[in-house]
Amino acid sequence: MRIFRFSVAGPAAPGSASGRPAPNVVIEWADIVQRAIHGPASPRSADTAEILHTMAHLAVYDAVVAIAGGSRPFAARIAAQPGADVRAAVATAAYLTARPRLAAASVEAFDQAYARCCAGLASAPGIVEGVRVGQQAAAAMLALRANDGFTSAAQPAAATIGGITPFTLARADVFRPDGPHPSESRAYARDFVETRDFGGAASTVRSAEQTDVAWFWAENPYLHWNRNLIALAHGTALDVRRTARLFAMTHVAASDAIIAGFEAKDHYRSCRPATAIVRAGVDGNPNTAGDPAWRPLIAAPHPEYPSRHCCWSTAVAASVAAFYGSVRVEWTLTTSKASVPALEKGRRSYANLIQLLAEVGNACVWSGRNWRHALRDGALIGGRVASHVQWHHFQPTR
Repeated sequence: MRIFRFSVAGPAAPGSASGRPAPNVVIEWADIVQRAIHGPASPRSADTAEILHTMAHLAVYDAVVAIAGGSRPFAARIAAQPGADVRAAVATAAYLTARPRLAAASVEAFDQAYARCCAGLASAPGIVEGVRVGQQAAAAMLALRANDGFTSAAQPAAATIGGITPFTLARADVFRPDGPHPSESRAYARDFVETRDFGGAASTVRSAEQTDVAWFWAENPYLHWNRNLIALAHGTALDVRRTARLFAMTHVAASDAIIAGFEAKDHYRSCRPATAIVRAGVDGNPNTAGDPAWRPLIAAPHPEYPSRHCCWSTAVAASVAAFYGSVRVEWTLTTSKASVPALEKGRRSYANLIQLLAEVGNACVWSGRNWRHALRDGALIGGRVASHVQWHHFQPTR
């Protein structure tokens, strides 16, 4: 079985005299789009940011496939003329797809980024054809998502996110889990006690290392995963075609898992957040009496079942495994200390993707955000969505 090793910096691409990876326009625009979607002047919820980012990457993917081939298009089969400039196609597809849904405060800087890109390509052969391909890819994606229920609100309600039309699923509820444990069950009490003891802000049983793990996974997941997927592409020296496929399949799985997860949260909305239940206690079980003063280490702004973080992270990890053909991917991830001031260790390494996901689940408990059952069912959603995406979309053609 193959083992893939890479770190944030990654090895230099072949032929790179400077020791840095050769330019990759898909990676470049993944960063530009992220800064336009979610920045200091225009912060968005992580969930809608990821969904908008996915739209842009799907258009980029279709533009790259039109020029470079290699796999099936997603929304548009575009006939590109020989010599079409892939850099112009990617930039145009990303720009035209993301711009209509950006916050007004981000538009000017985004326009400038695209203008600089076009100026740098002004003398390149095939730029006109590349722009045309990018325009068609963007138009197809915007038409596909014209009435998808996406909201421009910076912080939409959980029910609003669950009502957005998925990218690949027939319905948002197709992988809805069975629901949380009954409140009178032993499993409910067991999960309650674990989160109460390990997840409280004043916990005396959680170790310093467990606390730091909780903080490591507390960063905005949109920023966290996009940064580390970019590092993945750099570290394994992916070319433009393979980067476009990796980003498209991973982001679309993450978005559909988010939508499915929030649909389930809304369906089971009678379930209170872990914070409220721990404070109130478990009715009829004197061994797990509640503590009104209890507070989580890290609060979550939405119902805890199923776990949003596990929906998202499992979809990402399963898509990475599908792309590389193995779960034995050694991956070093980073979290921004500027975004998470309490964090001590901003860089962590994992021997494989299973180890990575196990730590995500532990972090959600140790932070007080989730119970184990919510983690398992969130992971179930993420894994099923990623498998669906793998088998029905982005299939190689050669």
